[in-house]
Amino acid sequence: MRDLTKGAEKIRLFLDQDSGMRAAALGAFAERVTERTADAFYVRINKDMTVDERRHALKVSRERFRSLQEEHPNLDRQALRLLLIKEALADMSVIGHWRDRWLTHPFPSMSEPEKAVCYLTDADDDDEDHLAWLYNKASLHAIDVFFMQVRRRLSLLERPIATASNNRRLWHGYSAYNPRSIVKLLEMFRVFYNDVLVGLDKQTPAMRLGLAKGPVSLEDIIYFQP
Repeated sequence: MRDLTKGAEKIRLFLDQDSGMRAAALGAFAERVTERTADAFYVRINKDMTVDERRHALKVSRERFRSLQEEHPNLDRQALRLLLIKEALADMSVIGHWRDRWLTHPFPSMSEPEKAVCYLTDADDDDEDHLAWLYNKASLHAIDVFFMQVRRRLSLLERPIATASNNRRLWHGYSAYNPRSIVKLLEMFRVFYNDVLVGLDKQTPAMRLGLAKGPVSLEDIIYFQP
């Protein structure tokens, strides 16, 4: 990833709360972190909440936002979001051996309930508005959608199955005998996801990054002649 993003002016990494992932990210991008051209964030969500609990949390958040709109009628939605995040910045929790400072995000969603964010590479040199904007952007939604698509479209990578007949033990009904098959499938799916599959905005990820002018057809990929 470090080599693939050499041309990017700024890199922001949103990571699961995992010490190995943290060490890998900070090691690979150490020079850019020092140069202040790369940042890393932990993003934590409560995956155990029920649908009803998520809906309730979303309702509470929306009610709080509407109340804030009434207090500040001259501010647009973006300014109100940043205002709430700046309030949360003043009430962050310090957790763990590394004294990580966690912000409880004021805008949960159905896909990211009880979201909390930790700025791992904070050099304490950002103004409050820019800092609030960074916390507002922190999300794992995009990669979670990719993983969901992988599990739905690639049978070899579907979730393990549990049945009553084997005492709830998990087994993978379509596991590959050769792990190299997984690597090949993921590479093909990556190309499909980035260049062929369009979202609700009628754009592919490559189009959103300005790397393509339109979706690429499967035929053009399969029969490509350099």
